[in-house]
Amino acid sequence: MCPALCVGWYPAYLVTMRAVDLNLLLPLDALLTERSVTGAARRLGLSPSAMSRTLARLRRVTGDPLLVQAGRGLVPTPYAEEISGQVHTLCRDVQAVLRPAAGRLDLASVHRTFTIRAGQSFVELLAAAVMAAVAEAAPHVRLRFVPKPDKEADPLRDGRVDLEIGVLGTSAPELLTQLLFRDRLVGVARSGHPILAAGTVTPERYAACGHVAASRRGEFHGPVDDALAELGLSRSVSLVVPRYPDAMRVAAGSDLIAAVPRSCLGNGLAADHAAGLGLESFDLPVRTAEFAISAIWHPRLQADPAHRWLRETIATVCRRAYPQE
Repeated sequence: MCPALCVGWYPAYLVTMRAVDLNLLLPLDALLTERSVTGAARRLGLSPSAMSRTLARLRRVTGDPLLVQAGRGLVPTPYAEEISGQVHTLCRDVQAVLRPAAGRLDLASVHRTFTIRAGQSFVELLAAAVMAAVAEAAPHVRLRFVPKPDKEADPLRDGRVDLEIGVLGTSAPELLTQLLFRDRLVGVARSGHPILAAGTVTPERYAACGHVAASRRGEFHGPVDDALAELGLSRSVSLVVPRYPDAMRVAAGSDLIAAVPRSCLGNGLAADHAAGLGLESFDLPVRTAEFAISAIWHPRLQADPAHRWLRETIATVCRRAYPQE
């Protein structure tokens, strides 16, 4: 540690700053603007006697009278005239820095590109609605949706991704979340599939069918298999694909059936996506847990006004698309 830069344990500039009372800036600005102790006191909500004491302190600190008597009023000294504009600018800048960030957001003038990591289903069904809502309020904001190969937190931590949408699947304790909607698994099969012809889908009939599963990691076993195992049943998964939309397309063109999130079927903002593929949906004959679809971000963006607005915009779109009971 360089002695020239420090006094004791404190850097020299900190010792200097501790000797300066920045609380004097606002009274000084009020005095130089009002040119009246009473007027300055009224402006800051102080008593005239308190403002008189502050003026005396300012005179000691600056070594200048600042305001002097001229008849019944006060006039500024040449030094006070010289610093008046600078003091006013300093006060305005300090207030701007300390003003709540949300009050400074002008959406029409925001030029930002936000990178969002989301699943293929969200992009297919909601990206257009999100972009429309964003463009209506902030025409210079761009969105970049990127694939979601995993749930690692590093892209959020290092700024490669501004926001993630999906199920929280990382142990990173610092990440913040906002619930967008709750989802659950349902079954889908092509129109005319035998499993749809006999009315109620029983666990036994469901397990006897051929299945296509969606797994980012290529796993054949999932929560549906656990639920079937509790009933002493098992299913035959003959094909694994990376994503739920892939599983839906396979089911639409074969006798395999798939279990996909209910949100993949369509929503209140888009056409019936499943019907468009030639699919019909049914409730699974086994119980699987609901799961939360959330917006996920790093705390460094928590107070950013544009990011907060983006989160709220996406949440509003999701509430319209998937009203919760």
